[in-house]
Amino acid sequence: MFAGLVFALVWLFLTWPWLSGRVTIPWDAKAHFYPQFAFLARSLASGQSPFWTPNIFDGWPQIADPQSLIFAPVYLLAALLGPAPSFRLADGVLFGMLGLGALGVFLYARDRGWRAEGALVAAIAFAFGGSAAWRLQHVGQVMSLAWFPLALFALSRALDRGSAFWGAAAGLFAGLMVGGRDQIAWLQTLILTGFVAQRLFRGAGFAANRRSFLRPLIAGTLVGLVVAGVPVVLSALLAASSNRPDIIFSEVVKGSLHPASLLTVVAPDLYGVAGPLAYFWGPPSPAWGSTNLFLARNMGEVYFGALALAAVIGAGLPLRRAQGDARFIAVMALLLGLYALGRYTPAFDWLFHLPGAGLWRRPADATFPLCALLAYLAGYGVHRIASGETRWRPTLVALVILLLLGAGAAVAVWKDRLAQAVMPLLIAWVTFALALALLEWIALRGRKRPMAALALIGLFCAVDLSIGNGPNESTALPPGRFDFLRPGTNNTTIRLLREKLAAGAAPDRRDRIELAGIGFDWPNASLSQNFDHDLGYNPLRLALFEDFTGADDTVGLPEQRVFSKAFPSYRSIAADLTGLRFIATGAPIEQIDPTLKPGDLIFVARTADAWIYENPRAMPRVFVATQALGADFNAIMKTGAWPQVDYRSTVLLTEGSDQTPRRTGTARILSYANTHIAIEADAPDGGWLVLNDIWHPWWSCALDGVPATIERANVAFRAVRLPPGRHRLDFRFKPFTSLAREAVAGVAKPFRSP
Repeated sequence: MFAGLVFALVWLFLTWPWLSGRVTIPWDAKAHFYPQFAFLARSLASGQSPFWTPNIFDGWPQIADPQSLIFAPVYLLAALLGPAPSFRLADGVLFGMLGLGALGVFLYARDRGWRAEGALVAAIAFAFGGSAAWRLQHVGQVMSLAWFPLALFALSRALDRGSAFWGAAAGLFAGLMVGGRDQIAWLQTLILTGFVAQRLFRGAGFAANRRSFLRPLIAGTLVGLVVAGVPVVLSALLAASSNRPDIIFSEVVKGSLHPASLLTVVAPDLYGVAGPLAYFWGPPSPAWGSTNLFLARNMGEVYFGALALAAVIGAGLPLRRAQGDARFIAVMALLLGLYALGRYTPAFDWLFHLPGAGLWRRPADATFPLCALLAYLAGYGVHRIASGETRWRPTLVALVILLLLGAGAAVAVWKDRLAQAVMPLLIAWVTFALALALLEWIALRGRKRPMAALALIGLFCAVDLSIGNGPNESTALPPGRFDFLRPGTNNTTIRLLREKLAAGAAPDRRDRIELAGIGFDWPNASLSQNFDHDLGYNPLRLALFEDFTGADDTVGLPEQRVFSKAFPSYRSIAADLTGLRFIATGAPIEQIDPTLKPGDLIFVARTADAWIYENPRAMPRVFVATQALGADFNAIMKTGAWPQVDYRSTVLLTEGSDQTPRRTGTARILSYANTHIAIEADAPDGGWLVLNDIWHPWWSCALDGVPATIERANVAFRAVRLPPGRHRLDFRFKPFTSLAREAVAGVAKPFRSP
């Protein structure tokens, strides 16, 4: 009980800079995940389904996106609190998840009979050590990490007791973990699988364990499938039809952890990662030459506390007299380390053949579960020291620490950065000296004064991790920097775009905007501001959309705005069909699109953030085409040779031309929600209703209540054939219906664009 209180105080102390609103988690947490959170909250508050969004990429299937937060229950509950969640709420939920994970550590430690001192060290190191502290911006991965201790605790208890109830609980937590659908969840699933396998051969032996494990494993599997089955299948289908169905080995190893990064286990700021980017000299900075690595500077940080590391070295590595699960955890930590190092060890050539390894682009992400397992080993080590189970040898630990610090100093000399590295190394030396002294006291007197030991551990870890892993440029920036993301912001650029969109509103229009090259955090602002953006920020995109537009992961920098053969310029048929009306750029637009000529776009205004332009030729979201022309869409995307027709009256279809003269028709939007679009069309002689939203097979259409076929039109959009007269069309996004239909038909295969 007292250990839990100490942890709560440490948690509050270490998270207060964010919870107080003084700073907020930056980078992906704001550029990507906060807009997703805001979209989810706005959708729920307005009674809409969040399964599809029109706000990015000409339309995007949120339900299949692992990063949409739809299947993150804590964020889903938080989204119900109101339509405009605050930065503090978003950050608080994430830190709350880490606290929940720490609870799982405590519960596991109690079941294993650890002393409270060990449980406390493990919980603190888990929640505030390594990647959990340094990579807060990767919200999805942190959430997957947070479910792991609860899954491990419930699984361990289920196997101990042969309990179907605890097996079901393990399935629930593991299902929530797998629902993250990221590399962390995948690695941790392998760990849990290995955990069951090693337990089979312990205790009563394989035959007896096999019988007692059957009930909990069946219960856990069934519950896990119920919880994670649908999101995993939907994401698998999306991935197979996306820009990255799998990743080749040569690309994967570009995300390897450089071996020199492991020295941050003793000196977190050895490479200057906490300060301005200009001071960072660790791999893969220019100081190391051409490493061919693509990692952010904070991805190499593995510091999980001086006390924790000293305990691992001194008593946490069960090399000979292993008890319980410790040896398995140590072996898994070693394998995760080899995996994280990627191309720097020959082991990765073998590990890459594990099922699913080709789905992930960064072996270095393995530092998330690696640091978590090291936290468990640290707790185990402190338990052994505090209980007198092992002899405490501070001299040996000190020698290892000095060796690591010496290696850090040698690297600094090698790279001519010793002056910059002196202070981090000195702080590390003092910190480890105090950690060794505290462990010495715990070994000698901790058993007699357990509450004092817990208090000292909490105090030491809080100070240590606030200095080593505290707020820095990678994890904490002023909230005002991201004000343009807040719903209802007064940002001039956002306000002007909103006014222009409102002024140009018409029954058939829902104009799109583009935010190009304004800054890293801008591309997904459309999600929180409820604009329809033709681009966005996401490493995952529909293959059809990427082939059509040439869009990259993001468009935060001017040079990241790339075009395609089919969409070669802002002055193009594709731009007009997309309905791209207003373009905000972080540089004069001629620098982004040098093919533009005077008069192609209309200059609107210059704000503090951007230059804003208007495309006067942007077409309506819906219109009636009176003629159709068959076209080879793949050829158009490869060559950029569009048929020379009037696209306000002619629609391109994959097959079948119809040049019959018809009277002009009209269309208007009756209602436009995330997953339901109602349109009224008047086609005196018939024709085609064209909807300039991205084509996707999970959409269906009813024409006057009767199912109608949605044809792929104008390379990437949608069209429905209209008989003569006035009609109502209802487009609905039905992912579950589509999935069930494919499954029943026995053709539930990853779809590609027709």
